[in-house]
Amino acid sequence: MSLWNKILHRLGLEARTHIKIYHGVGGAEQMEIFGHVLDRGPLPRTHYSRFFLVNTLALIRLFMVKPRNGATVELIWEGRAIRAVTEKDGFFHLQWKPEVMPEAGDHTVEVTITDVEQSPVTRAVGVVIIPHRSQFGCISDIDDTFLVSHSASLFKRLHVLFTRNARTRKPFEGVVNHYRLLSDADNKGRLPRPFFYVSSSEWNLYNYIREFCRMHGLPEGVFLLSQLKPLLLLLKSGQQKHATKFTRISRILKHYPHMRFILLGDDTQEDPNIYEAITKHFPSQILAVYLRHVRNSRYAATQEVADVIMSRGIPCCYFKHSSEAIAHSQKIGLIT
Repeated sequence: MSLWNKILHRLGLEARTHIKIYHGVGGAEQMEIFGHVLDRGPLPRTHYSRFFLVNTLALIRLFMVKPRNGATVELIWEGRAIRAVTEKDGFFHLQWKPEVMPEAGDHTVEVTITDVEQSPVTRAVGVVIIPHRSQFGCISDIDDTFLVSHSASLFKRLHVLFTRNARTRKPFEGVVNHYRLLSDADNKGRLPRPFFYVSSSEWNLYNYIREFCRMHGLPEGVFLLSQLKPLLLLLKSGQQKHATKFTRISRILKHYPHMRFILLGDDTQEDPNIYEAITKHFPSQILAVYLRHVRNSRYAATQEVADVIMSRGIPCCYFKHSSEAIAHSQKIGLIT
């Protein structure tokens, strides 16, 4: 390791070409998994502190990324090579159709960079999750849906991002219980219901968000986040175009045409309008919609959207406290 790489390592950065891999999914006919190839990226965080400067430096590291464009990645499935080439931001998406779809559950795959000198960091192990087809699934936003983020105020959002960490951030009261009940997580007799977390937050925050979910016992799931951002765009974290969120949710619904889903979001940004559009295009696949009331200025407009959704015969709960959402889920038979 060169002196420069040693310095970067001491700063908490991996300065060799490596793979970051995220949970993949298996649907009716195909399997897929995605990730990034980086020439520089943050090492996994092992030390957590309440001191704001430690948390600020840790956040900055998440955005000190150097993506690798044009790298070839490969996985082997039942003797067949599946390949993809990374995009400009280092992102790759591997998808394939097995001859026989595996049973529901978690399936391990190994992804390798084929055009870089082989070493432990040029390969990574990931998991493809195949949900049981008889279950319903849940698609949830993250910021201000279960993670208190102050998305409506850029200053407040950046303040909590810079001064706190994944273990000191807070969920809304009662939301973990609601999600665990929806996922049927405590029923050992069957697989938990699948959760998909779709957010405008960037892939830079993947490990941060996953650690938050792990700490608070939120259901394990598949994350679909927004494009990786470089350090110079750190102050624009979470300020993505929301049109891509509709596309990502649509892909989930098309991936599982025989499944029905619950949508969970909030009224701080565009969730109400996106979810209304989803219920218009996929009315038979949406079981219910939950919208957390956070912004008073959005109340009237969001209530109108909720009324439109309900006029389509789809239950919609616009709630202030998670206890109201739990009571609604019990009333319509989603949880017992």
